Order: sequence, then structure tokens, then C-alpha cells
Amino acid sequence: MVTGSVAVLGVVAAVALERLAELHLSRRNAAWATAHGGIEVGPGVYCLMAVFHVAFLMACVAEPLLMRRVFTPALAAACLVVLMGAQVLRWWAIITLGPRWNTRIIVIPDAVPVTGGPYRWVRHPNYVAVIAEMVALPLLGGAWVTALVATAGNALILRVRINSEERALGTQWARAFAATPRFVPWGSRDGS
Repeated sequence: MVTGSVAVLGVVAAVALERLAELHLSRRNAAWATAHGGIEVGPGVYCLMAVFHVAFLMACVAEPLLMRRVFTPALAAACLVVLMGAQVLRWWAIITLGPRWNTRIIVIPDAVPVTGGPYRWVRHPNYVAVIAEMVALPLLGGAWVTALVATAGNALILRVRINSEERALGTQWARAFAATPRFVPWGSRDGS
């Protein structure tokens, strides 16, 4: 169990460091967007998301330790593959959006929608990565309660966040993505 605990702690620490890198990039991009006429929408949802994600990372470490969850190498390996895939998808989305990406909802009026990269197949590839992480990261250490609670909480937050974001992006964005599913390439346009 000690080896499993160290592995889980290492992976959670790596994800936390990745989040800090995202925040650094996000601040820089937010300044760029604001300088180009960007307007922030829904800052309250952002604060809720930030607190939720910090609590999530802490729970991914706490549950396996406090509840003495069993570390299963095969499950951990599968979860690690999912996590790495989520990181690839997340950074593909970030790179595709360039300076327009940030963790807040900052919209530049009349900006042409970005429809390349992963946005060719889904409207919200970054959120697909987050959804995958909410399941895989806790299950890496056997934290199934955290996986269930985080998935449910994230679904509620994303519902509000995505509705705010899509409204803020406006009619030009809505037209560009009218035929593009939200989360999975073969899903429906209105919610999956």
C-alpha cells in the first residue's frame, strides 16, 4: 500500500502542478483578452469551480489514505492512460485556442469562432478532459466515493458554466457549432 500511496500522491501532485501551469497561462491570456476588448462573464461560477477543483485534488489523496483503499495496479495503470489522454486533449484545446484560452469566461466581441483542432469534433474538448479526470484521478488510488461525488458535482458546475459560456459566445459561435456535439463526436448537439 505504501508504494501505491506514493504513486497516487505523485500523480495528484503532477496534476496539481499542471493546474498551476494552466493558471499562469490563463492569467497571461486573460490580460491579452482584456487588452483586446474581452469581457468577463460569470465570475461567480469561476470561484466555485476553483474551490471545487482544489477540494477534488485534496480528496483524491485523502480518501485512499483515510479510508485505506486498496491500490490495484491494473486499475491504476488504466486510470493513468485515461489521465494522460485527458492531458493531451486539454493541451490540444489550449494550443488550438492560443491566447483566447483561459480558465475564466472572457469573450472578445465579434471574434471569429475557433473551429479547428479538437473543436472540429466537439464544442468543449477541455471539459471532456476534466470529466475524464474526475473519474480517473480518484480511481487511480481506489477513491471511488471521490470519483462519484466529483463526477456529480462537476456535472452540476459544468451545466451552469457551459450555459453561461455558450450564451456569452453569442450567435456567431452558436451558428458555427450548431452541428457540433458538446462532448462526444457521435453525441447529440444539445447535451452530449
